[in-house]
Amino acid sequence: MSVPQTILTRKTRSAIFLVLTINDDGETAVRDALTQISGLTSAVSSRAPEAALSTIVSIGSDAWDRLFTGPRPRSLRPFVPYVGEVHTAPATPADLLVHIKSDQPDLCFEVGRKITGLLGEAVTTVDEVHGFRYFDLRDLIGFVDGTENPVGQAAVDAITVGDEDPDFTGGSYVAIQRYVTDLDSWNALGVEDQEKAIGRTKLDNIEMSDDEKPANSHIALNVVEDADGEEIDVVRDNMPYGDVSGTGEAGTFYIAYSAGPDVTEEMLRKMFVGEPVGNYDRLLDFTTAVTGAQFFTPTVDFLADPPPAPESDDPPPTPTRHRPADGSLGIGSLR
Repeated sequence: MSVPQTILTRKTRSAIFLVLTINDDGETAVRDALTQISGLTSAVSSRAPEAALSTIVSIGSDAWDRLFTGPRPRSLRPFVPYVGEVHTAPATPADLLVHIKSDQPDLCFEVGRKITGLLGEAVTTVDEVHGFRYFDLRDLIGFVDGTENPVGQAAVDAITVGDEDPDFTGGSYVAIQRYVTDLDSWNALGVEDQEKAIGRTKLDNIEMSDDEKPANSHIALNVVEDADGEEIDVVRDNMPYGDVSGTGEAGTFYIAYSAGPDVTEEMLRKMFVGEPVGNYDRLLDFTTAVTGAQFFTPTVDFLADPPPAPESDDPPPTPTRHRPADGSLGIGSLR
């Protein structure tokens, strides 16, 4: 069985997120770099094995066809933008995602420096975010983040492609957004109003009952269920980031790994468009999505020995969205 990349770790204290586009004629250098990243990470990790260093590399839909021939992940497609009555989830350029995490920021920096050195002029960095653990796993808005993440085998199942796509068993899908938060406006709210926007108490992190929880709260709009009424999980590895001077940006780097992109797309539709339409996520009145992209995270084996590169005159295959004819997501009812 193919070996997955090391996505599931304990919550580390530091992370770097590199979002890259591939420059013209940069494909050969990128393919070569992809085969070396695992070895670079292992070499740096040996200096402090207790620091839980890992590097996860993921590839976007358009980049996939520039880099590889043969089958492609069946649900790999560009990020779906959502335009609501008030807020928008934009799609922004992205070919590669490099997610580096560790308890030590110096290890993240060292691996990131080596990877960008390998890639050189073959890529352009469109976003570089240095995340940090904030107190007891809280976001900058003061609430604990990631409480609903599955654990153990449930986490493995939530992010791992199975027999439904045998050429890519063991891989994962990942969606990202960078949010910029208006902390002054958020902090001007009273704690009770903040709790209603989230659907959870701030101090002790207790979810409100369904009777108490507003229909437009963040938690209420982040639940997706299958046809049997069972909640479909994703694994979020969000990190706060920001400048302390107040003249720059601060917020959350949202990153969610899953066994398929349908569930994150449905979450975002509910947040930005609303469920029903117009009942959008109250938290969006205080934090703005400025990027959006999604990728496939192949296995270690795939990166070590990738398929051949396309010939220059090969037409790219047409991505298949695998959606039902009625335009629905095909993942069942919603709470």
